[in-house]
Amino acid sequence: MKKNLAGKIAVVAGATRGAGRGIACALGEAGATVYCTGRSVTGKSATPGRPETIQQTAEMVTARGGAGIPVQVDHSKPAQVKKLFARIKKEQGGLDILVNDIWGGEELTEFGKTFWEASLDKGFLMLERAVHTHIITSHFGAPLMFDRGPGLIVEITDGDFFGYRFNIFYDLVKTSVIRLAFAMSFELKKRNVSAVALTPGFLRSEAMLDHFKVRESNWRDGAKMDPNFVASETPLFVGRAVAALAADPDLSKKSGRVFSSWDLADEYGFTDLDGSRPHWGKHFKETYGVYPRCDDGFYSYWKPGPGELVFPDWP
Repeated sequence: MKKNLAGKIAVVAGATRGAGRGIACALGEAGATVYCTGRSVTGKSATPGRPETIQQTAEMVTARGGAGIPVQVDHSKPAQVKKLFARIKKEQGGLDILVNDIWGGEELTEFGKTFWEASLDKGFLMLERAVHTHIITSHFGAPLMFDRGPGLIVEITDGDFFGYRFNIFYDLVKTSVIRLAFAMSFELKKRNVSAVALTPGFLRSEAMLDHFKVRESNWRDGAKMDPNFVASETPLFVGRAVAALAADPDLSKKSGRVFSSWDLADEYGFTDLDGSRPHWGKHFKETYGVYPRCDDGFYSYWKPGPGELVFPDWP
């Protein structure tokens, strides 16, 4: 991989496992210094039953050619997040890439329950963990990108479509972070910082491999349980999508939109860990038909008509 992000400073918030770990590793491949944050550290897991830690992720980043720095942070605590970015400003002078992949909803999602059946306590906690945390992190992180050169904020979501996601709170979380990228893009347009949302396809995460009782070496056996698994991708694939976005000199043209790992692979030409180029979008269309996309570049083409509200010219 090209070291086209050498000298860049990144934060991957929620880097313990899954997409966050893959993104941190891909940024390391490209030569970046990556602060890997999360709650799970050696000897103390924040997610029951999961052994992964931010220290492990940081070691992987370094092994791939970057510099991995683990920092234990609960991103729902503003004081801890503020302290993180104060440290980065002191150590690095600023920030170039911020990835919001904080989730923490594994034990909270109640797929299949209607909004009148779902637990309000679990649902509100999910919103706190997976939406409020993103706002808190961007609030303190974005100013470190100002007057530094092209910056990038990435909101990791699930799906680039308008379809229902089988639980009201999960649906709110994953569509809300898309909207966060859209809203932030307006306020960042004069700061030389772009904000985008990004979805992986069927993610072959550590938890998913365990669910299908396979390893990366024989992952295709998982398709015996779920045929859709044949179109899955490793977390590194969406990570390489982030790295490609961060290195794009025309990144600002994408600000405010939602993208997928597979579409960006077609555009930028990167591959997955095994050299393949999985395409969840094509698989979905062939299996289930067309779905309505969230994004048609509204931000890029919208112009107010006579008598319509004109948005303020943000400083």
